[in-house]
Amino acid sequence: MNQLLLPLLLLLVVAVPLVMGTRKQKKQQAAQQEMQNSISAGDRVMTTSGMYGTVADTSSETTIDIEIAPGVVTTWLRLAVREKVEPAVETEENEDSAGTEVAGIESAPAASSEAPAQESISAEEKQTSGAQVAPPLEHGKK
Repeated sequence: MNQLLLPLLLLLVVAVPLVMGTRKQKKQQAAQQEMQNSISAGDRVMTTSGMYGTVADTSSETTIDIEIAPGVVTTWLRLAVREKVEPAVETEENEDSAGTEVAGIESAPAASSEAPAQESISAEEKQTSGAQVAPPLEHGKK
């Protein structure tokens, strides 16, 4: 009996994590397959290469058309879609709205027309405050 105890324990220590790992992997694959099958036109997606786009056409079983820029539609395998993403919300900033709160962050009040005008920056100050170009390297001269 003692001779069988050690091999059985060793087998359990190795086999149980393997079985649990494969179950988790199968669940993830099933969820990914379900997401890829549920893609419809108008969904915003990210591909496995990290490119974002909007699904334009899903009529094929194996491929989908993704619009990556206005008027630019590319064809991709369904398997290349990694995840659905929420569409980017574009907010318009109104100049006349002062002290509005966006996503929990309070913005500074808009400058009123009664505020004194800022002093104009001279041409010399503009040159020194911006990025400067380094002199060219002199290769081969010693």
